[in-house]
Amino acid sequence: MTTAIPDAVLDFIEVGEGASARRIAVRHRTGQGSGQGPGVVWLGGFKSDMQGGKAVALDAWAAEHGRAAVRFDYSGHGESSGEFADGTIGSWLEDSVAVFERFCTGPQILIGSSMGGWMALLLAREIRNRREKAQAKASLAGLVLIAPAPDFTEELMWKTFSPAVKKEIETKGFWLRPSEYGDGTPYPITRKLIEEGRNHLVLGSAIDLGCPIRILQGAQDPDVPWQHAFALTHRLPADDVVLTLIQDGDHRLSRPQDITRILAAVAEIV
Repeated sequence: MTTAIPDAVLDFIEVGEGASARRIAVRHRTGQGSGQGPGVVWLGGFKSDMQGGKAVALDAWAAEHGRAAVRFDYSGHGESSGEFADGTIGSWLEDSVAVFERFCTGPQILIGSSMGGWMALLLAREIRNRREKAQAKASLAGLVLIAPAPDFTEELMWKTFSPAVKKEIETKGFWLRPSEYGDGTPYPITRKLIEEGRNHLVLGSAIDLGCPIRILQGAQDPDVPWQHAFALTHRLPADDVVLTLIQDGDHRLSRPQDITRILAAVAEIV
């Protein structure tokens, strides 16, 4: 008889103060027994949530293998409070750090999809800094990045926007971008998102995180071109960094065969 795997526990934590205070939704499970391998932390994409196919598959895999698992929604996403238009890379990084500090113990693998890839790099750097100051109870075992989009606010948005769109953002403070995802409702790209994102750019210098990194990238990705993944690899150390280019893969990389590859990459990191 197969034992049913319990659902992950749903919790909420408060992040920020005053007008910027928000309630962050977190689903987590503890590891079962020793020697099961590092815990896993899911970092979702821009305008996505922790109930997506890849996040749910990762949680199920963690449960099956007795691994600790954490996934959450950034402010303005999913079950967390706040307005999407108020979010910035910095505020979502603050959410990520708060969740990691509260729910993670011991070695962890950060799995970041799209914007979550950028978030994973920023969070990993923060973890290393805190470990060096002996302030952290959790450590970094490795990163798995899926169609990673570091610096996307600058490289994939601002630099590609037409003069008319840039003018609208500068004068109105936002532009409603058409969407091919979800229900197709346009969503705001704010001047604050673009300008604050410049405080967190990582592709201008070397990124040495001292851990294994696996990158999966679709060659047919219309949102994050494969060249962007190559640009990232050039900023990473040569040792223990593997880039897998999926010739027929799109941006989501959520087909069964894609999820199998993602889980295999996670399992590689011990």
